Amino acid sequence: MTSKNNEEKKGPLDRGRLTFGARVRNYFLTGLVIAAPIGITLYITWAFIGWVDSTVKPYIPHIYNPDNYLPFSVPGVGLVFSFLILTILGFLTANFVGRSLLTFGEVFVGRMPLVRNLYNALKQIFETALSQKGKTFTKAVVIEYPRRDLWALAFVATETTGEVAHRIEDKEKPGDAHQGYISVFLPTTPNPTSGFLLFVPRRDIIMLDMSVEDAAKLVVSAGLVSPEFIAKHAVEEDHEKAKKLIDIEVDDEEKAPSSKDQLPSLKKAKSKESEPAE
Repeated sequence: MTSKNNEEKKGPLDRGRLTFGARVRNYFLTGLVIAAPIGITLYITWAFIGWVDSTVKPYIPHIYNPDNYLPFSVPGVGLVFSFLILTILGFLTANFVGRSLLTFGEVFVGRMPLVRNLYNALKQIFETALSQKGKTFTKAVVIEYPRRDLWALAFVATETTGEVAHRIEDKEKPGDAHQGYISVFLPTTPNPTSGFLLFVPRRDIIMLDMSVEDAAKLVVSAGLVSPEFIAKHAVEEDHEKAKKLIDIEVDDEEKAPSSKDQLPSLKKAKSKESEPAE
């Protein structure tokens, strides 16, 4: 009896107390979650700086290399010189002489069978990725892929146009409602840089409220890192859409005659309005 009474006196906090081993495990996992992203980011950044320094430093003049004057190596010198060289190259290319030389070089490269394909592909990729005017993924969506009832996360690229859209529209059935097609990029997990380009009907796409960055995190983490979502907002949005739809139906019913008996009276009223006034 006394043991049962003691158990009844224990509150929910006492019942939920963790053992020493469970606490140590939770503290360790919490520290790992905090330290791992910071450590990996610093490691990758430091490795990139070291790679650039080892590549660029041998070409830096002896006078401008601080490693020749200091007893220790200065990290990041190669990165700074690379930034300056690329900036000067862009400045020289912006004028008339630089553009002429660049055009001459592209014509020369265009006559080389294998090199021109590689150069044109890389140039288009970098222009699309780095150009300020280039379009990027603006919306995250969900599509049914690779079959029905299996859903995949994708990114909207642009509206499908040109020959692809024309050929696909020719294959549509006569009864299908034409709503256009959207070009979407379906990334792979955990490497989002590879994937598939799909042309999906607009009616088969479900738009998401999450940002492209949050969707990319979801793909990279293989679904482990899910962005915060407040279902209440989605429910309120659905209620607003339903309310608007109901209001539209009510307005249509008010405008339409409620029964067939009202049709003659409406016709008589219209005929009286059309008669000329005496």
